[in-house]
Amino acid sequence: MSGSHKELDLMDVDERIQAWIKQCEGLKLEAYVDTRGHLTVGWGRNLENGISQDEAEFMFQNDLARCVKELEQYAWYQIQPQHIKNALINMNFNLGITKLTEFTHMISALINKDYTTASYAALNSNWAKEVGQRAKDIALMIRQG
Repeated sequence: MSGSHKELDLMDVDERIQAWIKQCEGLKLEAYVDTRGHLTVGWGRNLENGISQDEAEFMFQNDLARCVKELEQYAWYQIQPQHIKNALINMNFNLGITKLTEFTHMISALINKDYTTASYAALNSNWAKEVGQRAKDIALMIRQG
């Protein structure tokens, strides 16, 4: 093979082999430490060496879609202009929907379209102290209503 490397085409890998490997590995959707002490997830995916940029992008897009879907169930989100929605998507991505919905003063202000109060409510939080500039940027976007 004169030094050239042919990229593996997964279409060449028999589906029965894929199923067999998956059966042997077992699917774990949460990270765990395998029998050799390696952080692992999925069907035996060793995370010790990290992930590729393509894998990170795939996970990011899935997480972003989940964030939007979670927010779309709330009327207070649906009535906002797009730039406010973008700020809320960023907050949800960082906090998760459970923590975001605990910002009751901010949400009340958003319902009333009182964007100044909503931005101050976002900044007056432990979250804002923890994430610093990110919170300031989000609050500015909200304040601009």
